[in-house]
Amino acid sequence: METQQEKEILRGGQFLVKETKCEDIFTPEDFNEEQKMMRDSVIEFNDREIIPHRDRFEAKDYALTEEVMRKAGEMGFLGVAVPEAYGGLGMGFVSTMIVCEYISSGTGSFSTAFGAHTGIGTMPITLYGTEEQKQKYVPKLATGEWFGAYALTEPGAGSDANSGKTTATLSEDGKSYKINGQKMWISNAGFCDLFIVFARIENDKNITGFIIEKDLNNGISLGEEEHKLGIHASSTRQVFFSDTVVPVENMLAGRGEGFKIAMNALNIGRIKLAAACLDSQRRITTSAVQYANERKQFNTPISDFGAIKLKLAEMATNCYAGESASYRAAKNIEDRIALRQAAGNSHQEAELKGVEEYAIECSILKVAVSEDVQHCADEGIQIFGGMGFSKDTPMEAAWRDARIARIYEGTNEINRMLSVGMLVKKAMKGHVDLLGPAQAVADELMGIPSFDAPDYSELFAEEKEMVAKLKKVFLMVAGAAAQKFGEKLDDQQQLLLAASDILIEIYMAESTILRTEKNAKRFGEASQEIQIAMSKLYLYNAVSIVEKNGKESIISFAEGDEQRMMLMGLKRFVKYTNYPDIVDLRKAIAEKVKSENKYSF
Repeated sequence: METQQEKEILRGGQFLVKETKCEDIFTPEDFNEEQKMMRDSVIEFNDREIIPHRDRFEAKDYALTEEVMRKAGEMGFLGVAVPEAYGGLGMGFVSTMIVCEYISSGTGSFSTAFGAHTGIGTMPITLYGTEEQKQKYVPKLATGEWFGAYALTEPGAGSDANSGKTTATLSEDGKSYKINGQKMWISNAGFCDLFIVFARIENDKNITGFIIEKDLNNGISLGEEEHKLGIHASSTRQVFFSDTVVPVENMLAGRGEGFKIAMNALNIGRIKLAAACLDSQRRITTSAVQYANERKQFNTPISDFGAIKLKLAEMATNCYAGESASYRAAKNIEDRIALRQAAGNSHQEAELKGVEEYAIECSILKVAVSEDVQHCADEGIQIFGGMGFSKDTPMEAAWRDARIARIYEGTNEINRMLSVGMLVKKAMKGHVDLLGPAQAVADELMGIPSFDAPDYSELFAEEKEMVAKLKKVFLMVAGAAAQKFGEKLDDQQQLLLAASDILIEIYMAESTILRTEKNAKRFGEASQEIQIAMSKLYLYNAVSIVEKNGKESIISFAEGDEQRMMLMGLKRFVKYTNYPDIVDLRKAIAEKVKSENKYSF
């Protein structure tokens, strides 16, 4: 039985079929004093230890990355998510997001090292390790005495992570395994002290995880540092295992459970990756507006030109939306972890299940925010013009570093298909009722629409109605597609990609509106004038994306009367009663950013 408190916390994916009240979501304006102090401490660290040394990071100064990682360990930043029993700070999930966000914006090189170590390098041991494993390794990882790396990808095993060829063979005395194989794209490989390695035992269906200390006299060798488009000072090497001996007690979780470890580590990695892209967007937007205010053409600052205002408004709006959705999901995860711990779950079980519950939202955020930071950096270069293409300005490095975010933690294509696939699976388990609402939408399509004049006197009344209609688009498309293709829906990749873009825009737009509504209620509408404009602008853009993808989906699988009926429904569901003046909204947002000379929300 779910407790009353549990019912009030929507399960993962339920945002699609249940209304969320603004009072029930968490926003960055809800940070407590401890979280604000941690945020300010990390910002100060970034401004002191990372940003002044950008040139050295760009020049592939791997030693600097390691040095700054040690300093981050001394400050406690590497152990924020680690329980106090193992030398960490034991802070909540929201706090771990804050640290990840603000420490990641100085350079993608350090962001990658930090994320690989604290996430996939340390988390698998804290969440799946035995007590002995945790006591032995986690305190060293939490303080930066040791660094971790994660060895999953192989030349023939990327998105299909479970297809790895690395083998683990049990010794005759049963006391150790010999590991043989090749791993590639291993972040932190050059300076790490241990690897989380995935290998297959005999002909097992699933891979198994192992903790392997980096002893180069134990059959471990490294390739040269990879030369990459961006993240230049992130150590990235191939790792070769040749009869590497690992004691049986260093198996992580049980035999054949490596795939589960890999997938759950990626869920956490996805939402943390979204966080890692947020402050980067703020800093890029700030740099862009400062340059636009200084740069004059035709005796006018280019920030006065409508074409530049459009860019600044969209950059700021997407960042605000990313913040809104990321911290909404992070607090949902934190609350779910707390509920499970209150019900008697261990820290490990509570954290795993808490994050797993919101795997759909983690994938949504990973895709949306990684694409927004790339677009932000691209527009930043454009605002700088020719100077943006120069290494003398920070824009080109920001653009190159941002590019990896769409590949990390499962490509955006994989995450798009996963988000819809996981939602369908949740529906089949009865965790999210999609069938009832989808049938209701199908019935509505057969009925006569209401022609009553709606009451839009309250803030966001029409916008919230629009979000509800966008949810109907998803239910209409997904319901009909699931009916048509059944278990073969997974094979319809282009349809899944289109459906996922509808799902993503619903979550992002709704999160943005709810954040602003909550703040308008407590701080007054006047204080949220520009945030209201950003919420309306984001929704308008979302409606356009939903309309395009909805139309593409319907045409791809429906025909005849069914197609006509669904296209008519789509037209009804994406139609505003009162269209917002998008040009005026963008002007207002850009003027605010311009006058503050920075991203200021």
